[in-house]
Amino acid sequence: MNETNVKQAVKDHYAAIAVQGMQGCCAPSESCCTPTATIQIGDSPLIQEADLGLSCGLPTDMAGIQPGETILDLGSGAGVDVFRAAKQTGPQGRAIGVDMTPEMIARAEENAHRAGIDNVEFRLGEIEALPIEDKSVDVVLSNCVINLAPDKGNVFREIYRVLRPGGRFSISDMITFGEVPEAVRNDLTLWAGCIAGAVDQEEYLTLISASGFEGVEVAKFAPYQTETEAYGIASITVLGRKPR
Repeated sequence: MNETNVKQAVKDHYAAIAVQGMQGCCAPSESCCTPTATIQIGDSPLIQEADLGLSCGLPTDMAGIQPGETILDLGSGAGVDVFRAAKQTGPQGRAIGVDMTPEMIARAEENAHRAGIDNVEFRLGEIEALPIEDKSVDVVLSNCVINLAPDKGNVFREIYRVLRPGGRFSISDMITFGEVPEAVRNDLTLWAGCIAGAVDQEEYLTLISASGFEGVEVAKFAPYQTETEAYGIASITVLGRKPR
């Protein structure tokens, strides 16, 4: 198991979803995505169409987005959370999505064009090396994506880099609890399916705090069943901010 293989497996998996449509983020036997975690009451038809069932939370609900802010979504997929953020920040603000899959970028840009949304932008890139300027973002969002990154510590350091002083994040992601078998950790299909790359909650929060963030808190915790009682997976939504 190496980083290159993991990234290629993830990219192939989500490229196929971008082309084929809604499939859900997790392996068929380990469902971490449900309609209540994706479709939001009041979403426009465009936003619902951009929802490919890849979410494990609603980070936009807890981000406290204000009009005129610049929002960045990591692993933006077909653009669902970017469009939600763009609506909240309004015409004076901007919402940027970053995704490493060209097919997802193309789908998101097509969605934005069809809807006539002009305060959004999509950039191709990896969340471990964001194509974003230093201290240029007010809010960072991510939805069931950081678990897919082999180097999560670098992801959080990048989030810290691009946030303005006093900026904040709202991240929904998958974590594990209990003893996860090595066979699961080394399964590329389960990496792409949001399971194998997830880490224990304590480790996840430690990585965030080690990057310099303050006020880190778990705002939501939702466990999911697995096929074995030896370990479990859960969705969490974590909030935090960069010191001023």
